[in-house]
Amino acid sequence: MNWSQLFARKDLNELLVDMKGDQRLKRCLGPVNLTSLGVGAVIGAGIFVATGKAASETAGPALMISYIVAGMTCIFAALCYAEFASMAPVAGSAYTYAYITMGELFAWIIGWDLVLEYAVGAATVANGWSGYFQTVISKAGLHFPSSFNRATVVFENDQFVLTGSYFNLPAVLIVAIMTFILVKGISESAGFNALMVFIKVAAVVFVILVGSFYIHPENWTPFAPYGWTGLNIFGYHIAGETNAAHEPVGMLAGAAIIFFAYIGFDSVSTHAEEARNPQRDVPIAIIASLLICTILYVAVVAVLTGMVKYDQIDKDSGISSAFKNAGIPWAEVIIATAGVAGITSVLLVMMLSAPRVFLAMARDGLVPKAFFADVHPTFRTPWKSTIAIGVFVAFLAGFLPIDALLHLTNIGTLFAFVIVCAAVLVMRYTNPDAPRPFRCPLVPLVPLLGIGACLTLMFSLPAANWLRLIAWMGLGLAIYYFYGMKHSTLRKGPATPTIES
Repeated sequence: MNWSQLFARKDLNELLVDMKGDQRLKRCLGPVNLTSLGVGAVIGAGIFVATGKAASETAGPALMISYIVAGMTCIFAALCYAEFASMAPVAGSAYTYAYITMGELFAWIIGWDLVLEYAVGAATVANGWSGYFQTVISKAGLHFPSSFNRATVVFENDQFVLTGSYFNLPAVLIVAIMTFILVKGISESAGFNALMVFIKVAAVVFVILVGSFYIHPENWTPFAPYGWTGLNIFGYHIAGETNAAHEPVGMLAGAAIIFFAYIGFDSVSTHAEEARNPQRDVPIAIIASLLICTILYVAVVAVLTGMVKYDQIDKDSGISSAFKNAGIPWAEVIIATAGVAGITSVLLVMMLSAPRVFLAMARDGLVPKAFFADVHPTFRTPWKSTIAIGVFVAFLAGFLPIDALLHLTNIGTLFAFVIVCAAVLVMRYTNPDAPRPFRCPLVPLVPLLGIGACLTLMFSLPAANWLRLIAWMGLGLAIYYFYGMKHSTLRKGPATPTIES
């Protein structure tokens, strides 16, 4: 076995020629559709829930700055994603970018990592959707039977506990509905997502506009009650204050916590093959969706911390409680509706993205091509892999304790960002003359800032998350060794230059 082939790279020109093959996805998405997918993936019910907890316990009103810092971190990665998406407008996102810059082994690692981000992330969202939906319908006196209202097993106090429920029926049902919509076609999926995005953005704008009349500026003093730092590395505190549980608090600690509110914007790049004008529209959508979400996040935090003193914010339902105390209890209905719509659109985009990563990997022979690369002749969607992802997500959400895997999704996403930022540097060196319809500005500064910021946040996560990531990657490398290496399309073709050591 020629181990040097582990770093064999796909040629960018050959990749663009392959774009003309028959098994291609339908190009029907414009900049508005793509931006809607980005906003749909990022903004969920967390904008109404997580902001209250983070403002109350971690950053105070300075959470506004935390969102800006986290948004800037994502902007660095987004600019790198945009350059690659304009150069290689195919399904696969960071997987494809790694293949043409760092070689097959890195491509497999990042592809396996993206499947983790989207599939496990979707299961987590489906689980959250179930809880939120049941809370909403309970206000009308409706309830699911206790035998079908939660996962079979939960993870509490460092041990697995049986709940007495057979499976989480609402979670399984919403995953089944999303799978049907996704198989039917990208146009229908994008249209449904656009409707969900309109509902939740309208509700967020309502919160901002109406809530601004109830702001008391004195509530913003002190602005940073927990300080401006708050960092740890592998669980060891290195700067700022800590709370009673010895966890860091402060503006930067808040940025590390709410950074994950931005996860999903990179999913726009997985749909480059379905964009009508990917070289122009995908970079626009990636950057626009991030800017829109950052503005909305900051404005919601400004309203919440202006309406209620930071240490009096309800940790579980900050926005709803703030409006109720202001004498607008009916706003809770609007917020609840937006919450359901928000989680639904996040679930849709995550389940939309995972099959497209598998599609790209299957075209390269790293996973079974006959199954994962099969595009429906009528719907022009990767229907088999979409159904497979749907079954996998439904199983995870219906039976298993997803909360234990949530941070695994977060560290996997940050790892993908690091790879993409590094890939831009490699590509500028190895292919300086390649056409770049969109060029990441200030190279190498922006990619290096992206790498540094993402690694800082990765190191700030508990060490257990690194162990879980290593275990997941170990499983992936085993699959690559026993299947991918033997069936790689690149290995069967002419020799390709490798990255020099």
